[in-house]
Amino acid sequence: MTVQIITIDGPSGSGKGTLAAKIAAHYGFHLLDSGALYRLLGLSLHQQNLLDALDTELEQCVHIATNLDIQFTSTPTGVQVLLNGEDVSQTIRTERVGEYASKVAAIPELRVALVDRQHAFAQVPGLVADGRDMATSIFPQAQAKIYLTASAESRANRRVKQLQGMGLDAKINDILANIQARDKRDMERIVAPLKPAADAYIIDSSELNIDEVFHLMTDYIDRQLAD
Repeated sequence: MTVQIITIDGPSGSGKGTLAAKIAAHYGFHLLDSGALYRLLGLSLHQQNLLDALDTELEQCVHIATNLDIQFTSTPTGVQVLLNGEDVSQTIRTERVGEYASKVAAIPELRVALVDRQHAFAQVPGLVADGRDMATSIFPQAQAKIYLTASAESRANRRVKQLQGMGLDAKINDILANIQARDKRDMERIVAPLKPAADAYIIDSSELNIDEVFHLMTDYIDRQLAD
């Protein structure tokens, strides 16, 4: 039986995580937050003092990536993420761990180590995969491919509100600088750089709310899955 796959790629803060969860719930599909995998690996390597030794300790880092002890559990308020039995649901959403993830994602060997884990999420009845290279690298066979973007300034403002809502301190200038640096690193990396697939439906959410983007997405997805 063919597994229907919807990919939602885009830069940090574009809203793809929130929309991917809504889309998955709408269609009753499984959800892959690929960014969480990279954040978990980045956090794990940081905890083991290996994040600054990616070149010299690469073999050990690949071993850790292949054997990450992680669990995703759905809860009434979202998804609980466990790393080695510890709840890191909020920790992995911080700007610092986002920086860890971006560093990890730039290493080809570590990306390869996480590919099989991502492919395993593709199960019936279908999958919504959220990330930066889902359509271009991991699931090029996807029936529906969306690239969700927004200006760096609008993404920074959203991120500040999100962090403040979590009770965390956030400075707009720092957030904007981090987003711009991460965009540059993600777009210029050698393996699977951040870019729209040639056949992706591109949505700029800078001036749109979640409901407006959701309706654009579902209209497009319905057409693609009906073909």
